[in-house]
Amino acid sequence: MSQDICFFLPTRKGSQRVKSKNTRVFAGVEGGILEVKLRQLQRSRAISRVVLSTNDELSMEIARKLDPQGEKIQVIQRPDHLCLDTTVLTDLIKYVPEIISESHIIWGHTTTPFVDAAEYDRGIGLYFEKLKAGYDSLISVMPLQNFLLDAQGNVSNYDAGANRWPRTQDLPVLYEVNHAMFITSREIYRNESNRVGAKPYLYEQDKIKSFDIDWEDDFLIAEAIYDKLFNV
Repeated sequence: MSQDICFFLPTRKGSQRVKSKNTRVFAGVEGGILEVKLRQLQRSRAISRVVLSTNDELSMEIARKLDPQGEKIQVIQRPDHLCLDTTVLTDLIKYVPEIISESHIIWGHTTTPFVDAAEYDRGIGLYFEKLKAGYDSLISVMPLQNFLLDAQGNVSNYDAGANRWPRTQDLPVLYEVNHAMFITSREIYRNESNRVGAKPYLYEQDKIKSFDIDWEDDFLIAEAIYDKLFNV
């Protein structure tokens, strides 16, 4: 399967919550979760090109070792002002169509190590299918059915009524954005300064595929899962 679609993979120096999270050794993988992700993307049949957008020299080195000729992975150094803790996400979104010429863009992260090539290909295939049904984008999500409280301890996601504690499976389904993939057209990036359109299709993924490394504890848990599922 070949589509005019490019994967945008951002990394940067100076991770605050998980030190060197992209490039530190992960479950025995020397190049860390960045190497895991790039290898997954290399195996994808649907993705025509991968753009690693970074200001981190070690990330660049890892990418170039995996693809010395740049056959699928292209390293583009990102301006430092777009790599700060204070960088507004919309500014980075506006930058993406300046460096990507493909008609469609999939944005993903190194921090979702259990989303593999087959899963990306499945999501991309579904995206193109749903375009024909009137959707303009796809967001990966994890279904959420649980009791949610506001800051005052009040139930916030259902009308408690006489039954304050219904079965969780009877609660309304909400969806948590899991950051595995955002897919839409380059045109939407340019015209709407967004990585999703006005009518996104919600692509449900299970808890393991939805796992996102955001804190040090997440990194350790992800290593244990990776060892269990992949290092066998």
